[in-house]
Parts: sequence; structure tokens; C-alpha cells
Amino acid sequence: MDALIDLHAAQPFWIWLALGVILLAVEAAFSTEWLLWPAVSAGMVAVVTALGLPLSFVGEVALFAVLTVAMTLLSRRLIQRVNPSDSPDINARDNRLVGLRAQVVQPFVDGRGRVFVSGAEWVAEIDGAGPLIGESVIVDAVDGAKLRVRLS
Repeated sequence: MDALIDLHAAQPFWIWLALGVILLAVEAAFSTEWLLWPAVSAGMVAVVTALGLPLSFVGEVALFAVLTVAMTLLSRRLIQRVNPSDSPDINARDNRLVGLRAQVVQPFVDGRGRVFVSGAEWVAEIDGAGPLIGESVIVDAVDGAKLRVRLS
């Protein structure tokens, strides 16, 4: 522990840089989306210490904390402005199926059949008379691994 204290006293830049690199490595490995800004903050504190600005260890930790909180809050606001929550998630493929035209590939029996849409076959349900093989239907909703469809 004394060696770490001596290293910080002699070269605080390396301590903060190492902390930033470690946080960035953990962020890259686990993609938490919470460690990016603390990693950047640690890098900024490293730059401040490299410039020789007179800060005590407590001042450095306080600067790190303030930068982390400020950048995290600002990034959340920026992300909400750039990617509003009402837009569909690019990874939510199922929700993007709603409104698409699907082709019946297996006949509907008792309201259940199979359709082909967006490069895959899905179990589908329909109210009323089922369409014939090859006919088109419209996807109304996604319910787990099955689609609710209607005649087009």
C-alpha cells in the first residue's frame, strides 16, 4: 500500500491513467454502458495531473466524481435527444414485423398456421377464415414467438 501511495505522490498521472484504462477495458469486455464516462473522467483527471495543476488526492477524487456524474447525466440527455425512446429499438426485430406483409406457407387450421416474413417462418394466428397457401396477410402484432395476422 505504501508503494501505491508513493507512486501517487510521485506520478498521479499514471494512477489515473491506469484507472481509466482498466475501466475502459471492463466496459469493452462487458458492454455495461455505465463505465465509459468514469473511464473518460479518469483520463481527464490524468491530464489535469499531468499539467501540474495543484490538487490534493481528495481534490483529484472530487474532480473525478464531479466529472463522472456530470458527463453521465449529460450523455443520458444527449442520447434521449438523438435516440428518443418512442422510436423502435434496432435490435427488437419482432416489433419491426408489425405492419409487414407476410406470405402463408402452411394452411391455417382452427385459426393457426405458418407465415413467412422478414426471412423467417413464424407461427401465426388469425381470426375468422384462414387464407390459403401463398396468400398475403398483414402482421398486426407479435406475441412471443407467434404473430397475430389479418387478411390483406
